[in-house]
Amino acid sequence: MTLLRHLPNALTIARCVLTIPMTWLLLEREFEKAFLVFFVAGLSDGLDGFLAKQFSWQSRFGAITDPLADKLMLICGFAALAWIGVLPWWLTVLVIGRDVVIVSGALAFHHLFGPYEMQPSILSKLNTLTQILFLCGMLVHLALLPVPATIIQLALVAVTLTTVISGVHYVWVWGRRTASLMQKRKSL
Repeated sequence: MTLLRHLPNALTIARCVLTIPMTWLLLEREFEKAFLVFFVAGLSDGLDGFLAKQFSWQSRFGAITDPLADKLMLICGFAALAWIGVLPWWLTVLVIGRDVVIVSGALAFHHLFGPYEMQPSILSKLNTLTQILFLCGMLVHLALLPVPATIIQLALVAVTLTTVISGVHYVWVWGRRTASLMQKRKSL
């Protein structure tokens, strides 16, 4: 049973590894196979979360690597689709830029104040969901069933809005938290 408690982390690592063939398949325009890999990665994400919660197998490693695995899959998917001309580069830069700003802020906060609990906001979860659904929808469109251009455009707007709004929200919340802690330090 002790070995099984590491299964969620193993699934998360496997999801990270699946990013490699998914990206390569997208670059090779093997959309059906890329969709299959993306689908398997999605199933592994659901399974590792279920196992971690159901059996209390959560770990600090999992809390950090699980969202990073999601981001790795999304960033590589967006970048590969932009590289082959399916998605606009500005969208990929926006998606990656948001994550770079958040991670840079988190590292700065950690450096200034020490460890903290990762707390994804509802807006951040909505953004991740929107990005996953958009990427999944694009893969369905490319691999299986053409999606009307209007729906793709609406989804693109939704991804853009949630990416910007959730990024601004993180900067606002953590900026205020940092300012408050800096003020407390000054008053000591």
